[in-house]
Amino acid sequence: MQVMSLKGVSKSYGELCALSNLSLDVTGGEVLCLLGPNGAGKSTTLNLMLGLIKPDCGSIEILGHKPHSNAAHSQIGYVAQDNDFPDNLTAREVIELVASHFANPAPTDELIATFGLDQLAERYTGGFSGGERHRLALALAFAGNAKLIFLDEPTTGLDKEARLRFWQHAKQYVRQGGTLVVTTHHLEEVEDIASRVCLIAHGVIRLQGNIEHIKQQLGQKLLSFTCEKLPLLSSVTKHQCIDGVHRITSPDADEIVCQLVTSAVPFVGLEIAGLSLEQAIDILLDQEAVSS
Repeated sequence: MQVMSLKGVSKSYGELCALSNLSLDVTGGEVLCLLGPNGAGKSTTLNLMLGLIKPDCGSIEILGHKPHSNAAHSQIGYVAQDNDFPDNLTAREVIELVASHFANPAPTDELIATFGLDQLAERYTGGFSGGERHRLALALAFAGNAKLIFLDEPTTGLDKEARLRFWQHAKQYVRQGGTLVVTTHHLEEVEDIASRVCLIAHGVIRLQGNIEHIKQQLGQKLLSFTCEKLPLLSSVTKHQCIDGVHRITSPDADEIVCQLVTSAVPFVGLEIAGLSLEQAIDILLDQEAVSS
C-alpha cells in the first residue's frame, strides 16, 4: 500500500533552488532513508512531507491527504533535531498530552520503559539535558501508534545503549506494519535498518534503491595492500594511503592486481572487498561534484 507520494515537487528560496522536480513514492512497511550532504535538499524534502512548507509546484499526498491537513497529521509521528517542551510539565504529562491527539495511542508506561525514561517520568522537562530531551522526543514520535513516522537524525546525542534500544523499537514498529522515513549521517545504521535509500544532491534524486542495488550499480571494489612505492595504475577511482596501507577503489579489481604483479613492485597483505554504503556514497558524491 502506498502511504506517501510526491510528484514533480520543486521548491526555491529566492534564487536558490532547494528541490527540482522531485518524484518519490513510499510504500507501507518500508524504511526509506534520505541521504545526502548538508544543503542537498533533505530538510526541505522532509519539511514538505510534513506540510511545514508548501511546494512551488507539484503535488504531495500523505495517506491520501494533503500533508498540512489535520487528517494527515493525525496519522503521522515526527522527531525533529531540535526539541522544545513546556518546562512546567513532567515527561509523563508531555507524553499523555501528545498521545491525547491520536485515536489509538501507545500506552504511556510502555513508552517510558522502552525509551529509558523511568527515572525521568515524574521530572519537569525544564531540567532535562539534551540527551534526555531527545529520548523524550523519540518516545513522542511513537506515542500515537502512527502509520508513518518521520525521523530527522534520530540518534544524534544518544549513547550506545540508547541507540540500540531505539532501533530495536523502530524495527518492531516496522514489523508490525509501520513505515519510517529517516534522515541520518550514521550510515552504519542505514545499512542495518533501511529497505530503500534515496540519495539527494543539489535538490535532485541522484540514485535510489536498496543498499545492494546501489553498491552493484557502482560496480566498484576496494583493494588494500602495503608497498613502499605505488606504481602507476590505471582504472583507479579513488586512492588513499594511511600508515603505509594503500586503499584503492576500482571498477576492475583484476586489472589492478595484474598491474601490481607486472610492475614488479613488491606488495603484501592484499585484500579485496566490496564497498560499504559510506564508501559508495562518498564515490557517488565525488562523481556528482565533478559533473557539476
